[in-house]
Amino acid sequence: MEVGVAVVMQNPNRQQPDHQVYWEERRLADLAEPLGFDSLWSVEHHFDDYTMVPDVCQFLTYVAGRTSRIKLGTAVIVLPWHDPVRVAEQIAMLDILSEGRVLLGFGRGAARIEYEGFRIPMEESRERFIEAAEIVVKALKQERFSHHGKYYQIPEMSIRPRPYSDFTGRMYGAAVSPESAEIMAKLGFGVLIIPQRDWETTAAELERYNQIYRSLGKEPIPPVNLAWVYVDDTAEKAMAGARKYMGAYWQSADLHYELSKGAHRNVKGYEFYYQMGQAAKQAGTDAVTENFVSFQVAGTPEMCLEKIRFIQSKIHMNHFVAVFKYGGMPIEVAEENMRRFAATVMPALQREESRPHTHPSSIAAAD
Repeated sequence: MEVGVAVVMQNPNRQQPDHQVYWEERRLADLAEPLGFDSLWSVEHHFDDYTMVPDVCQFLTYVAGRTSRIKLGTAVIVLPWHDPVRVAEQIAMLDILSEGRVLLGFGRGAARIEYEGFRIPMEESRERFIEAAEIVVKALKQERFSHHGKYYQIPEMSIRPRPYSDFTGRMYGAAVSPESAEIMAKLGFGVLIIPQRDWETTAAELERYNQIYRSLGKEPIPPVNLAWVYVDDTAEKAMAGARKYMGAYWQSADLHYELSKGAHRNVKGYEFYYQMGQAAKQAGTDAVTENFVSFQVAGTPEMCLEKIRFIQSKIHMNHFVAVFKYGGMPIEVAEENMRRFAATVMPALQREESRPHTHPSSIAAAD
């Protein structure tokens, strides 16, 4: 299994100057390759302190110049907010400068603050995502292409420079809502899974994706799973840290997406988000925190390893990506979290192929 790290640049409640967050998390990015991680990822967000990476390709180009081996992943580029031709050009440049190390994750976004900032109606997000994704694929794979759709009219053209290498098998879509599985399969994308629900439900939706993908005459791309991680030498310390910082992360996500406020009520394409927000509101903060932590990876090294193996048994992933700094976590705690995982959990994962696992008792204690 490949193992990656995600750097997301959170600054909840503006605890620090924004530039200090960047300078600190740059330390984590610089550690990824020396510690033996296989990939480094970041995520696009705008206009508040939830995640402060407005241009993922720009950040990964910086990382590409400081590394030689590690793969570079977008988790994700939010296509409805951009001109897809421009996105394809940025990707092609990054692919050349990194010598083919790019993994592409795309998404459609779900925050009202971001859609309003870019003056795009949220109701159009799904249609815009599909059309923009089709254009990006054409631009990267075809020497010349054109497109005539609802939102984009593109004459015959070619992007230059051309990408360094073929992107087949290197493109993923973030899947949160149940409708996403079919969309990603038809686009030929793998699935980037960011855990939001119980693993049985996620596995069932992934199997539906696999069936659709196979019906198109192709073998599905194994998914990538991104999760929040907190590892410590005792279960008590690990779970206390996970509840503190993962709980703070969830609160920042709730503020950004306005889930509990019901911001997705009657918004076409976001029915699942509205249901999720209402369920969270009814459950209360403590219960939601416990639920969120249960989807993630927390505990002693042995507990973390077993939890990742359990997730692998459900979704048969071949790439696990960890977020080590979140929820206002001090950089010293985050670096220790990352170093301990790299030393005690990651080597076993990198040696393993997919292996079936039942849910062990150690995981039940961690959840």
